[in-house]
Amino acid sequence: MALLRERAAKAPPSAAAPRILPGLALAASAVAVAWSVHQLLPDVPMLTAAVVLGIAAAHLPGARTPVRGVAHPGLSYAAKRLMRVGIVLLGLKLSLDDVLGLGWATVTMVLGVVAATFLGTWWLGRRMGLPGDQPLLIAAGYSICGASAIGAVSEATDSDERDAATSVALVTLCGTLAIAVLPLLQQPLGLGDAEFGRWVGASVHDVGQVVATAQTAGPDALAEAVLVKLMRVALLAPLVAAVALSVRHRRRGAATARKRLPLVPLFVVGFLAMVALRSTGLLPTSAIDAAQHAQELLLAAALFGLGSAVDLPSLTRTGARVAALGLSAWVVVAGVSYAGVLLIMG
Repeated sequence: MALLRERAAKAPPSAAAPRILPGLALAASAVAVAWSVHQLLPDVPMLTAAVVLGIAAAHLPGARTPVRGVAHPGLSYAAKRLMRVGIVLLGLKLSLDDVLGLGWATVTMVLGVVAATFLGTWWLGRRMGLPGDQPLLIAAGYSICGASAIGAVSEATDSDERDAATSVALVTLCGTLAIAVLPLLQQPLGLGDAEFGRWVGASVHDVGQVVATAQTAGPDALAEAVLVKLMRVALLAPLVAAVALSVRHRRRGAATARKRLPLVPLFVVGFLAMVALRSTGLLPTSAIDAAQHAQELLLAAALFGLGSAVDLPSLTRTGARVAALGLSAWVVVAGVSYAGVLLIMG
């Protein structure tokens, strides 16, 4: 298998292109279906639908053979390459003015939530004995921005595709449950609309899931949720850079056949460049909107590819531990976020 991957990597572009076309065509078709699902059911984010479709395609009898066979190179390409481009474009959602407009108290709260969630989830995952990079990837997904963060960290660390797929499936499931559960807790927890919005922005994983959850409490909650969520997204670049440096340091001097990791992944540099570009105020609204649509389509294709790598039978071997970690991390991020919101707005 390693030899085949090495040969594929050395193949000229003209030879590699036909190999990835079936998978890319399948991913494009899945994106169209996911978009249609979102149009019919607005509460279901397109990215969530894309992951679910990928998992289904990998296990349905009629689709399983092509997904695991002829379409696999293209789906793997989408999961890696298109994910990088989507993450770069994600930077256009951020501007420094928006982040600073939250105030230093909120910025400090978000930093605390991200640090506590990342370190706590990573520590719990390692204590539970989860294999490979799963603890690291799940921690990144819960603390920053769901599947996008998992894709970014897995690229920076050259993680196994199956670890990334399992982590994406878990984070997507818990984020989807948040859409239904969190609105039910607003009144019992005594949160006003603005407080609820900040709680959602600080605790829910994916941007689409944040929007779907916060809009149930009205426009004020939605505006607060999106701003706080984008502050978490802004921490994607320093987190990925720190993880890449840590892994590079651990591997230094070790005899390993794995590729040498860059000091800072190129797509992280691209993400920061897009944030800087957005912050200049020079981009017209039409260009920002077009980039946002492109980013959603690219990430949907990438997440379909990741979803298609999920192997449910093998997942059952660690399923109980993965589910326990997901539930524990959910409690951590929701609890720390709730305490933070009460502290700064109480």
